Amino acid sequence: MPAPSSSPTPSPSSAPVNDRSRFGFDIGTRLETGGRTGVIHTPHGDIRTPAFIPVGTKATVKAVRPDEVAELGGQAVLANAYHLYLQPGSDLIDEAGGLGAFMNWPGPTLTDSGGFQVMSLGAGFKKVISMESTGEQNDDLIAEGKDRLSRVDDDGVTFKSHLDGTMHRFTPEISMRVQHELGADIMFAFDELTTLVNTRGYQETSLERTRLWAIRCIEEHQRLTAERSHRPYQALFGVLQGAQYEDLRRKAARDLGAMDFDGFGIGGALEKENLGTIITWVCEELPENKPRHLLGISEPDDLFEAIRTGADTFDCVSPSRVARNAAVYSKDGRYNISGAKYRRDFSPIDPECGCYTCANYSRAYLRHLYKAKEMLFSTLCTIHNEAFIVGLVAEIRQAMEDGRFEELEAEVLGRYYAKRV
Repeated sequence: MPAPSSSPTPSPSSAPVNDRSRFGFDIGTRLETGGRTGVIHTPHGDIRTPAFIPVGTKATVKAVRPDEVAELGGQAVLANAYHLYLQPGSDLIDEAGGLGAFMNWPGPTLTDSGGFQVMSLGAGFKKVISMESTGEQNDDLIAEGKDRLSRVDDDGVTFKSHLDGTMHRFTPEISMRVQHELGADIMFAFDELTTLVNTRGYQETSLERTRLWAIRCIEEHQRLTAERSHRPYQALFGVLQGAQYEDLRRKAARDLGAMDFDGFGIGGALEKENLGTIITWVCEELPENKPRHLLGISEPDDLFEAIRTGADTFDCVSPSRVARNAAVYSKDGRYNISGAKYRRDFSPIDPECGCYTCANYSRAYLRHLYKAKEMLFSTLCTIHNEAFIVGLVAEIRQAMEDGRFEELEAEVLGRYYAKRV
């Protein structure tokens, strides 16, 4: 294994509050496959990488208090610019002192640009869009029985609120203003998300649109940083699209990698089996001394693959969402705790888990809460699921530092996917 190396460390904390030197990234242990450990420095604390970032879409990880997120090992929280723009409004959060102060979270925060939600909700898909190719191409994707709520043009996106039907407009400049008002330590450039069913021609057009939007985001970000000198520096990450086309992915990485971004988000549609390949493509083109965030993954096999090939941080709503629907993680796989066989099972969700839920509550009790429709169920199962995924990535990080990444991968995945629960 190559010797550890690092990029320059940030300047001392005596720098002005909005000084860019307050954000930085140090690289630690490296894997020959491209993976690495490291530390992201932000004005509100460090993030040891690789790291899973719990999602608090509307300034809350659903059903869990911020102090509980910290107790289960969460180092940072990611919120959604689209949702917070619509409710309660980014100006209100700015007045409250920023996202962290508003939600009583003292650590680092991230916000996405809202591009995914504008497209997915605009096309009537609510939470998710299938990333599996149907074999049919369609540049005007819309959910069955739904009306299109958003329209993209070269300047931005016009969309109808899913809350009250009012019309709104996002441009790169508006997205930057909204995210500056939200005040996250890391924010993402406004991009257009495509799907696997879009034609190659549209993918090319969209990629160029996202490139031009990236330039506008940087310009507006720099202007707002200078204007809002009373606020801590916010890092700006560019977002790489290109679907599953190697030439487009590499072009996006080269184009944005040459821009003045603090880091990069790897986004867009892809099939699960191509995850590591696509990450490898873009990481071969990106500057290695800047962090890379992979948007929207949380399954154990995906995490190992993403970490092996060079992604540093990850986020996904899945651990908390599936928890509310009775799906829980264990070292022996994910299972549904509402099953009848758990009615008199007084063991914890995972006997080897040390989280608050597993230390204090049985499967029988949790099943009872679910059947009784008690709110406590969501809290306890979300704590466990987030702790499981956050803890797994922390375990991977330690294994990388100890030189046993492949050994841990074989142990964890061999057991997890045996489905013995």
